[in-house]
Amino acid sequence: MAGTSLDKDKIRVLLLEGIHETAAETFREAGYTNVERRSTAVQGDDLIAALEGVHFLGIRSRTQLTAEVIAASDRLVGVGCFCIGTDQVDLAAASQRGIAVFNAPYSNTRSVAELVLAEAILLLRGVPEKNALAHRGVWAKSAVGSNEVRGKTLGVVGYGNIGAQLSVLAEALGMRVLFYDVGAKLPLGNAASADSLADLLRQSDVVTLHVPDTEATRGMIGEDEIAAMREGAVLINASRGKVVDLDALAEALREEKLRGAAVDVFPVEPKSKTEPFESPLQGIDRAVLTPHIGGSTEEAQENIGREVAGKLVRYSDNGSTQSSVNVPEVSLPAHEGAHRILHVHENRPGVLSAINATVSEAGANVVGQYLQTRGPLGYVVTDVDDEGAPASEALLDALRAISGTIRARVLF
Repeated sequence: MAGTSLDKDKIRVLLLEGIHETAAETFREAGYTNVERRSTAVQGDDLIAALEGVHFLGIRSRTQLTAEVIAASDRLVGVGCFCIGTDQVDLAAASQRGIAVFNAPYSNTRSVAELVLAEAILLLRGVPEKNALAHRGVWAKSAVGSNEVRGKTLGVVGYGNIGAQLSVLAEALGMRVLFYDVGAKLPLGNAASADSLADLLRQSDVVTLHVPDTEATRGMIGEDEIAAMREGAVLINASRGKVVDLDALAEALREEKLRGAAVDVFPVEPKSKTEPFESPLQGIDRAVLTPHIGGSTEEAQENIGREVAGKLVRYSDNGSTQSSVNVPEVSLPAHEGAHRILHVHENRPGVLSAINATVSEAGANVVGQYLQTRGPLGYVVTDVDDEGAPASEALLDALRAISGTIRARVLF
C-alpha cells in the first residue's frame, strides 16, 4: 500500500509568523519530526515556493493564503490559523481542494477581554491624555472628567466568546452590562440584552465592539452611530478594522463628543514592523492606538500553539475534523486494527453508495463508517478490516475515480 499513507517523518509542517514553540513541540511529541518554523509572513510567489512539498501549514493573520496559492499547493492537506480569524484564507478555494482549515476561537479570549477592560478603566480616568501631556511637560492634575468604572454601563456589541467573558469581568468591577447581538444569546451574570444597537449606544458609557468582518458589520459604527452615543462616552474596537469609520471617530474625539477611544485593529495594517503605519487617529491624545495586540500575550500564544497544532495532528493521525471552519466536522475514535479511508467529495446524491460499492468490489470488510455534510462538501470516513482484503493502492485509485471526489487518502 505504498503511497497511500506517509510515514510521519516524511510529512512536512511549515509554521510561519513566529508561531509559538508549543506548536512545534505538539507536532514533535506526536512523532512529526519534519517541522520548520519561520519568524515572518510569506506572500505570493514566495509563499507558493515555500509550500512546495508541505502537507500542513501554520499561519497567523498576515500571511494571505489566496486561491492562487492554494491551487499551486498540491501537497497541502491542512491549514492552521493560529489566531481567531480566518479572513486571511480563501476558505472557498480550500474547501474545493478538500483542505481542512482550523483556528483558535477560544485561546486568546481572556487576553483580549483583559486589554479591553484595562482600556476602559484608563479612558474613563482620562489617563491617555494626561500621559501625553506629561510627556510634553504639562502637569494636568485634575479630577474633572475622571471617573471610576463602578456603576457605569458597558455596552458589548457582539456577545460571543470574548464579549461574554468581558461581561463577567466587568460585572466583577461593578459595571452594568448591556449587550447587542444579531443572534439570540444567553446572558451571563446580570447582563441584559439591548433592544437594538441604537438602544445600546444611547445607554452605554463604554461601547466595545466584538463582531466579525462581514458585509453587515463593515462601517456599522459611523457618523450617525457615534452621534447617537452619550456625550463623554468611550468607544473601543478590538474586533475588525473595517467596523468603525475612523475619520468620523477622529472628528468626534477632536470635538470632544467622545471622552476617548481605543483601537487595536485598522482597515489597513502593516504586514511587518518595517512598513509605515498611518491612521486619522494619530496625534489625538485621547486615542489609544495599539498594533493588533489584543491576543498577543505569552499565555495566549502558548495556548494557541497547542490548540491549533493539536487539531492538525488529530486530523493527520485519524481524520478528525472537529472544529474545522470549512469542512464537515467529524469527531473520530482511534482506528486500531483497521485501515481508515478518508474521502472528501461534493455533496451530491450517490457518492456514498458509490464509495460502498467500490469498497465491496475490492473485497474489503467495512467495520465502521462516519458521514457528515456541510454545504457543498461531504466527508465520509470508512474503516476497513486489515485482514482479508484490506485497503490497497488500487482501491484508493478507484475511490479517487468516483465522480465528485475532491480528495481521498488512507491512514494505517
